Amino acid sequence: MRDYETLSVAEAAPHVLVVTLDRPAAANAVTSRMGRDLLDLFTDLAGLDHGWRCVILTGAGRFFCAGGDLKERAGMSDERWRRQHLLFERMIAALLDCQVPVIAAVNGAAYAGGLEIALACDFIHAAEEARFALTEAKLGFMPGSGGTQTLPRAIGERRAKELLLAAMPFSAREALDWGLVNRVVPAEALMPQAVETARAIAGNAPLATRKIKHVVHHGLSLDLRSALMLELEAYGQLIVSEDRQEGVRAFNEKRPPAFKGR
Repeated sequence: MRDYETLSVAEAAPHVLVVTLDRPAAANAVTSRMGRDLLDLFTDLAGLDHGWRCVILTGAGRFFCAGGDLKERAGMSDERWRRQHLLFERMIAALLDCQVPVIAAVNGAAYAGGLEIALACDFIHAAEEARFALTEAKLGFMPGSGGTQTLPRAIGERRAKELLLAAMPFSAREALDWGLVNRVVPAEALMPQAVETARAIAGNAPLATRKIKHVVHHGLSLDLRSALMLELEAYGQLIVSEDRQEGVRAFNEKRPPAFKGR
């Protein structure tokens, strides 16, 4: 994994990569440079030979991410704004399309594009102090990195409309009650909890976890019959994998499996 100007990357456990948004003095706001860094990293993770089986995405310091950096955007022409947003669209698409499971560990405020980044992950763990909001309507525009679609899919249309239209902030506990967040823990327990979950994912067959992620994500946009066919197609591909054979063999031999991703 290469070095990035706006991101820190580290191995937290075997096959578990922690990616930290690393602009704490600017609340980890997303600049064009960070957008390019995230696009590059998650594009690389689309491959099969890097060895990572789970990713944890978090923020440095007191914030997860405050959204797009409005200081960088000050004075931008409409055309420059559009070009930057095209970069952000590609960044979010790379995150959504990442085959490796991604956990958002939200350590602080996740506002605007920061919440959209968290929503693009597979699920969210949050610190008790975390706050959330999609605030774009207060600034004269609207979410453009998936928020109008990913938020209602997580918490339902009517509640999402209220939060989007009023640009209302909400707490980690509210996010948990509404189904946006999977777990809320004290700040000091956030990364240990996320790493524990990532270890469990990384210990499973990587071909299986990737297929499960793909089928759940894409099956929800299909009718039930079509989604079941998508599931069966993926199931059939796993039958002939070496990992399937190793998993059954290890079970019968009463030992941990040694999955290879093949």
